[in-house]
Order: sequence, then C-alpha cells, then structure tokens
Amino acid sequence: MIDLARQVAIVTGAGSGLGRSHALMLASRGAFVVVNDLVQAAADQVAAEIVAAGGEAIGFAASVVDFEAVQAMVNQTITVKGRVDILVNNAGILRDKTFAKMDLADFRLIIDVHLMGAAHCTKAVWDQMREQGYGRIIMTTSSSGLYGNFGQSNYGAAKMALVGLMQTLALEGAKYGIHVNCIAPTAATQMFDGLLPQQELDLLAPDLVSPGVLFLASRQAPTKTILCAGAGSFESAHVSLTRGAYLGDGPEVAELLDGHWPMISDRRDDIIPGSGEAQGRMELLNAGYRRV
Repeated sequence: MIDLARQVAIVTGAGSGLGRSHALMLASRGAFVVVNDLVQAAADQVAAEIVAAGGEAIGFAASVVDFEAVQAMVNQTITVKGRVDILVNNAGILRDKTFAKMDLADFRLIIDVHLMGAAHCTKAVWDQMREQGYGRIIMTTSSSGLYGNFGQSNYGAAKMALVGLMQTLALEGAKYGIHVNCIAPTAATQMFDGLLPQQELDLLAPDLVSPGVLFLASRQAPTKTILCAGAGSFESAHVSLTRGAYLGDGPEVAELLDGHWPMISDRRDDIIPGSGEAQGRMELLNAGYRRV
C-alpha cells in the first residue's frame, strides 16, 4: 500500500472537482494536505472534510498567478510542518473560443493561470525540495495539449507547455530525488458542464483520476512521465521520435523530403529521446557523425 504518512502535500485548485478529489485521496493515505483555492471558504470546507475523516489539513486561499501569495503559502506550510514533499499543480480555468474569435487577453489569462501558476508554485517549493533531497511534483496537462481540441488553442498551448516544463525539471531534479510528472485527466468537473451527456459524465468521476495522482506522489513514482487517466483507465503518453532519414544538404532537400515522407513519418521502431540533446545527437548520427 502507498503510505504518505508524515509527508506534506500542497494541492492547488482543491476547493472542488479534481483538486478536491486529489486532496482527499492524498490525505486518506496519511499526508498532511494544504488545500489551496482562490476562495478561502472552499479551501476550508475541503480541509474540514479531511479532518472529519480523521486526516490532517489546512485551507489556504491564494491565486497561483500571484507568486508572492504562493510563496507565503509555502512559507507557512514549512513553518507549520517543516517541509513540503508533494506539490500537485491542479489549478485551472477555461476560456474556450476558436482562435479567430479569441481575444488575446483570454489567451494570456490561460497561460498565466495554467503555465505561470504551475511555475510559481514549483519555484516556491523547488529549493526546499532540493535541500531535503526529495520531492514529488505533478503537473496537470491535458489531451487538448497533447492532441488538440477544437476551440482550445489557449488551453492546449498552456497544457503542452507544462509537458515541456516537466521534461526539463525532471532532468534538473533527478540528482536531488525530485520526480516530476504530468497527469492528463479526463473527468467530469464544472469545466465540462453542458459539454457531455449525463451518461458520460457519470463515468468520468474525478475520483477515478486521483489514484493516478496518488501513484505519481508516491516514493515509487517514475519521473518524466505523462500519465493519462479517466473512467478508471490509465495510459502512458509519449513524445516520440521516428528513425527518420538522412537527406544531406543542397537545393533539392525539400523535394527529397516530399519523396521520403513515408519513411520519415513511419512510426515503426520510433524512440523516446532522454533529452533534447539526445535528439540532436541522433540527427548527427544519422548524418554519419561520430564523436571521437
């Protein structure tokens, strides 16, 4: 059994929906949970649920867009409990419209809440996790970022950016025992009201995603992973690379690309490079370069 006793977790956007479910799940396995929400009453209500069930929690109202407020939340957590072991970056909003009709202010707002919000929270705990030699950080990405969804260019851009943030932080945190992963949930929350038939909403309970968060928050968690979760089903998503083809240089390379496209896009035997540097190294190898 995954045991989070004596561990301290912060869950953002936890006053309802997925965040509430994650907070309850982590608390049920022994974690002290800081329930973050934009509204203090919502955060306190979930914290009270946890306490009523025999767990430990406090509510803390802070906007993830406000770095000073986030830092104050983390500082108070460390003052009260001495550490932060787990951060679940869950807070999010929607402003859906086609790109043609979207105001750039709504594009920027989504980037600020999802991407910068996660960056603020992660930055606030990063040094402390490095010092203690342990940490579990979970970003909330989305199929909208991984694969696209009509009317969600802002949301998709922010969610895919979180994958890029995770990929690099997993490398930078490795020697400090910090594992960084992404959860890509499919769940019926307030953001899905009116978008799906009730039968599908019933199958997509947020509670069915939270076991994935519990796994990624555990000591045995992987790192640099994208875990998709919904309706009790779990999948691993990957940014993979085909074997490709070396086409050289010269004025005809674009035409060669056209002719070789079936080979270049063939996903048989594709790989997952360990880093951007590794991907560049593969291209040098395809070109016949060998480091002496």
